[in-house]
Amino acid sequence: MWSNIKEFFIERWEDLDDYLGGRKLVRGIGALVLVYLAACLILGWYWSFEPAEFDVKQTTEQLAQEQNRRVVIGSHTVATLVTVAEKIVKKDHRLKGGYISNDLFPPGLWLDNIKNWEFGALVQVRDLSRSLRKDTSRSQSQSIEDKDLIIAEPQFNFDNSSWILPSTEAEYRSGIKALKSYMARLSDPSQPDAQFYARADNLRNWLTDVETRLGSLSQRLSESVGKRQFNLDLAGDTSAQQSTERLIEQELKTPWLEIDDVFYEARGTAWALIHLLKAVEIDFAQVLEDKNATLSMRQIIVELEATQETVWSPMILNGSGFGMLANHSLAMASYISRANAAIIDLRSLLEQG
Repeated sequence: MWSNIKEFFIERWEDLDDYLGGRKLVRGIGALVLVYLAACLILGWYWSFEPAEFDVKQTTEQLAQEQNRRVVIGSHTVATLVTVAEKIVKKDHRLKGGYISNDLFPPGLWLDNIKNWEFGALVQVRDLSRSLRKDTSRSQSQSIEDKDLIIAEPQFNFDNSSWILPSTEAEYRSGIKALKSYMARLSDPSQPDAQFYARADNLRNWLTDVETRLGSLSQRLSESVGKRQFNLDLAGDTSAQQSTERLIEQELKTPWLEIDDVFYEARGTAWALIHLLKAVEIDFAQVLEDKNATLSMRQIIVELEATQETVWSPMILNGSGFGMLANHSLAMASYISRANAAIIDLRSLLEQG
């Protein structure tokens, strides 16, 4: 009898021990998950900070010293393009998370703001690298394309969200390497085939692309509160035609979940342009001076610098145009529109004889 009672209590104790052990395991796993999520939130907050602005002249001199080359016409533009591309891929340092647009795991998976910032800056890298290959490195339309820019330009047009086989970062690094090679060849007397032609028409062609990009961003930002839009596609040409008919009037409004995406894409675009325009101002200094357009260039930069002010709100607000809450998209659209108007004026000056 006593042995049966003893066995009964032993079995109950073992059952209780197994139960408590299982609870401890569940609690342990739960605690690890909470710690992981907390770490991801903190790291994600840190990774969301955008790269700081850099000094264009100092960066160019440093890269030229690393290559044991002198600074020549075009060095500032190419060195700045290299640095902007490196900031997209590596940020300010490794602890900032590197390239985030192709991340498949937290916290990078959740960080849509910095991903859109990267894309905005990337579009400017793509546009300028194409302009270098198509116009600025060639003396005329029948001249041969530069061998390094043939490599660099398509590399930056690689899918910005590819994770592996190949990874986006690897492709962009190849483009950066080719740009560095082009910059080194610019100042090498033994390689006269590498050229950077600082002409008014080359600058004007690139600014046309910039104008188009900023015009599109301004429209998308303005649509944050909704706007009536008339169909002006064929305005001014009675014989013009288009593939399919569109409504004469429509209401355009950015979906609520995409408002911050457009805002940070515009912010990344402006950040990249600030540096690229500063570099272009140096390399095209004689052209701008001859056209009395130096101050026009600086005005564009000033307008874009205003887009980089600190956003104190934890989220991008979407108040109505004259409502009680701020509308960050409309404020950004105002700066972008003024910069775009200044670019139109600058292009007009460059077209004049």
